[in-house]
Amino acid sequence: MIGITVVFLGLYLWFTTFPGRPAGDAYRYFTEGDIVSARAYASASRMVSAINFSVELSFLIWFTMGTAGRYLSDWCEKVAGRYTLSILLYFFILWVILRIINLPFSLYSGYFLQKQWGFSTQTLMSWWMDYIKSAALDLVLSATGVILLFFAVNRWPGTWHITAWAFISLWLVVQTFLWPILVEPLFNKFEAAKDPQIIAMVKELADKAGIPVNQVLIMDASRRTTKANAYFTGIGRIKRIVLYDTLLKDYPEDEVRAVIAHEMGHWRQGHIVKGLLESSLGILIMLLILHTFMKIDIHFNGSYPPYLWAYLTLFFVLASYIANPIYNYESRRMETEADRISVMLTEDPNSVIKLQVDLAKRNLSDMSPPLFIEWFAYTHPSTMHRIEMVEKIKPPSE
Repeated sequence: MIGITVVFLGLYLWFTTFPGRPAGDAYRYFTEGDIVSARAYASASRMVSAINFSVELSFLIWFTMGTAGRYLSDWCEKVAGRYTLSILLYFFILWVILRIINLPFSLYSGYFLQKQWGFSTQTLMSWWMDYIKSAALDLVLSATGVILLFFAVNRWPGTWHITAWAFISLWLVVQTFLWPILVEPLFNKFEAAKDPQIIAMVKELADKAGIPVNQVLIMDASRRTTKANAYFTGIGRIKRIVLYDTLLKDYPEDEVRAVIAHEMGHWRQGHIVKGLLESSLGILIMLLILHTFMKIDIHFNGSYPPYLWAYLTLFFVLASYIANPIYNYESRRMETEADRISVMLTEDPNSVIKLQVDLAKRNLSDMSPPLFIEWFAYTHPSTMHRIEMVEKIKPPSE
């Protein structure tokens, strides 16, 4: 696994450093200045991400394969006294170390780089508040997961992976319902759309798509960024679409309509449910591999010691990185389906194309990245691939 990860990382760094020329068609929609700026911003973001991952991975390999991880485990067992407390102490120390490693990269990419390119509207204090809230949430959820995982591994050594898979799958479903209600309001304010044009637009598109929409919410994204976006949440009867206030402020009505139609496309195709099922399947495969690996390579007498968590952390980091192309391929496929539905609902392919061009220009998206970068890291098709798809389904009269 380490070998495959190193190969992927090496290719990612190579194509980040030497991205090559963009597709020739890009010049039909973008100027040389647009392309150069987008490439510069994308290269900086990718390089920070790659270096961050390299440092984190190097530490985990050293910590896990060397004596440091076991030494810390023995110390935690001695200091904590109780098994559960020793697990929590070990997890917490490793969590803090990884946070410290990642912090400079998060601060640079999430704040200073965004300020440098004119995207961030946050103060440094505001960024820190977001970071602290996010870290606290991650700590609580991760600690709970670690305790449950160790309980399952020790209680059902032969079938723990099935138990863990069932619990995680259930959590994914619960999270889909609760995250928009309990977590998202910690970071942003949401207000029901009041503009009658937006409400009428959503109703018209929802009727055409055959989808009941419960809520159209406006998120105060402008307090953090100038970038525009939208997303959809909810399964079953509870469905809501969230629009960034920057989208409504900076984009014309026909492009906002194309965005809403795109989100309707996700609903119509059942992408949330499909995403949950596919994530659940991916987690099951990952846990099956981990279970096999633990039976072959990791042997303990009695309960698993705290330093098992170091092995598991390294495994999850490697497995997630290797699985990136699979998850991202499926995500791009869903985005393409939503784009097709958007064209069908709006009956206005030119506005869909215009939206992609404006989004790329305003967000400095790399409109034509190296094919490997798109294949490995992109959750959405690149701008030019999205435009090419729409052009293929435009009526001849267009």
